[in-house]
Amino acid sequence: MNGLFIVNKPAGMTSHDVVDVVRHITGVRRVGHTGTLDPPATGVLVVLVGAATRLAQFIDNHDKAYRAVLRLGETTTTDDAAGDVVERHPVTVEPDALEAALAGFRGSIMQVPPMYSAVKIGGQKLYKLAYQGKEIARAPRPVTVYRLEMVAWTPPDVTLDIVCSAGTYIRSLAHDLGQKLGCGAHLAALTRTAAGHFTLSQSHTLEELRALAEAGCLTKALLPPQAVFVGMPAVTLTAEQERAARYGQTFPLDVTTDAAMLQAQDAAGQFIAVLIPVEAGMWRPKLVFPTEA
Repeated sequence: MNGLFIVNKPAGMTSHDVVDVVRHITGVRRVGHTGTLDPPATGVLVVLVGAATRLAQFIDNHDKAYRAVLRLGETTTTDDAAGDVVERHPVTVEPDALEAALAGFRGSIMQVPPMYSAVKIGGQKLYKLAYQGKEIARAPRPVTVYRLEMVAWTPPDVTLDIVCSAGTYIRSLAHDLGQKLGCGAHLAALTRTAAGHFTLSQSHTLEELRALAEAGCLTKALLPPQAVFVGMPAVTLTAEQERAARYGQTFPLDVTTDAAMLQAQDAAGQFIAVLIPVEAGMWRPKLVFPTEA
């Protein structure tokens, strides 16, 4: 079994927990995920099965979309609802002031990752240091918020729709917004609605995957490896070109494109490789997909 499941992660599970459940459901040991979701969060988690785990590099940097609920007036140890409340302040924010504050977080911004995160500093993951009661300086990192819109304002909660670059921490955005408003804030609830072109409407719950497996039709929910490359130009290789690709060789390809990569398939439409240009008219494989796994 090779392909992708778009899982609607439930609250209370780690992303690795979801991988373990999918291993059990599929009977396949080689399973991984991209785009970690914190345990309280729900929504789109791309789970790769079999040889498709090799395609994670093409998904990790996809933009993400979220529906987030921020609670103003409360800060927590983890910047989300999983942490202990450390400060409470009255919330007297008016909608106009909230909109003005949000404007400062649109576009390219610098963001400090939270202590309770998997970011590594000096070879150690920050959350492990945080659990030891340690806090260390973190350098701000550039991220991009493409969309940040207020969906609802029911004080002290504000609901936001967010589209952002990979590596953006919504918990940090909540913390920073609270600081800017002067009342503090934390992330009360989070649902990832899209990861790249994979959306919540495509997703399946773990219960749905179990039911499909019991009915013997689990592959109905399995997307093919090519689903990773929506929008990437495709080319069909001859038998000779396919042999060259599978041996990692450079070979001529008669295509006219400015694309930085091509997805290659055989005459039957089966995914073979991702190709990159070497020189005029010559291409070589960046990744070769096995015929069987």
